[in-house]
Amino acid sequence: MHIVDLPNLAATQAFGRRLGRRLWPNSVVALMGELGAGKTQLVRAIAEGLDIADSRMVTSPTFVLVQEYPARLPIYHFDAYRLNTVAEFADLGAYEQFQSAGVCLIEWADRLEGYLPDEHLRITLETTGETSRRAVIEGRGKDYQSLERDEPEA
Repeated sequence: MHIVDLPNLAATQAFGRRLGRRLWPNSVVALMGELGAGKTQLVRAIAEGLDIADSRMVTSPTFVLVQEYPARLPIYHFDAYRLNTVAEFADLGAYEQFQSAGVCLIEWADRLEGYLPDEHLRITLETTGETSRRAVIEGRGKDYQSLERDEPEA
């Protein structure tokens, strides 16, 4: 587990872009945190790191549950907030997306314990101020453990 302090929105965006550049086909990133913690903002920044043409298209999929965005790798953006059961998540075709050549970004992933792949990256965002956050990062599996440390590019 690694902790990254994000003192402002620009730091959160930079963190997400760096992470997006490091993801690979079949990556799964589980995002957790209270309402308003910045999960969708982080997804938008990760999408920028994945070379999405226009990050403004990234919005919270709370009411549609999943959105797909074209980028260097296809992005599958899930939101489990309104789901009542893990079976509802499965019905969205999530397992197939986990096996695709894309990147799965899942908000409210703590509601899906037991369904996520054994290997994935967990990021819990904690609100520490009006625009500051703390990211608690846990890589589950060898490849994801390499993503735990946020190493700014030179």
